Amino acid sequence: MAILVTNDDGIFAPGLRVLVKELQSAVPVITVAPDREQSATGTAVTLRQPLRVQRISPIVPNVDTYSVEGTPSDSVILALGKLVESRIEMVISGINQGPNLGDDVLISGTVSAALQGYLRGLPAFAISTAGTDSHHLDNAAKLAALLAKNILTGTLPMDVFLNVNLPALPLTEIKGLKITRLAHKTHIDTVKEGHDGRREYYWLVRQKLSTSTDTDTDIRTLEQGNISITALHTALFQRPTSGITDSLCSNLFRELKQACHLLTN
Repeated sequence: MAILVTNDDGIFAPGLRVLVKELQSAVPVITVAPDREQSATGTAVTLRQPLRVQRISPIVPNVDTYSVEGTPSDSVILALGKLVESRIEMVISGINQGPNLGDDVLISGTVSAALQGYLRGLPAFAISTAGTDSHHLDNAAKLAALLAKNILTGTLPMDVFLNVNLPALPLTEIKGLKITRLAHKTHIDTVKEGHDGRREYYWLVRQKLSTSTDTDTDIRTLEQGNISITALHTALFQRPTSGITDSLCSNLFRELKQACHLLTN
């Protein structure tokens, strides 16, 4: 039994290393991730060229580590289809440095990597922090470990597919952990023109729209200083179920504080 860990920031990303280090202290971990940064590649799968894989020095001691010349989705497909001989119990993607909220889950490589595990019948979740630096990654890693424990012990169902986002705050300033839904129409893609001295070029830019005021959306929840957990699904007309309740959210947040030594009992 092992947990497969991947990401879209690349095999040497700090968030991946922190996540693997936290998980491997409790359960066996195998790491398979892109050899370079692959943000916003969505569900892209490489079909028209060969994929090369290199087993590299472990990013965390005693953790089998593979670098893939491909997308996050490629990494999970290769891991589950060929590279890993151990039985994989779960797929965790992250820790992404930068949030994956609202419509962005449709192009997120982080979320798409978790999706590949879910499509193959495994519990899966993506986890991200709102900060683009390496601060507060430990909070996300400890929360990921708690979620993994709840899945493996049956507290959460085995068919769960979650998107988790933490605010870029110290844990002492985070207010709580809430069940959310995806915000809608968060960005619009616009085009800017330029000229390099020889020819014109175009640059695609994501422009943020007005912030959703609905208090139960992931974006609003994060802006209010809370951790957001959103249940995702692949059936367009089926409401997702996650097994996560308000009571479980409270327990998880309390356990997270205990893990960070902010509570003694």
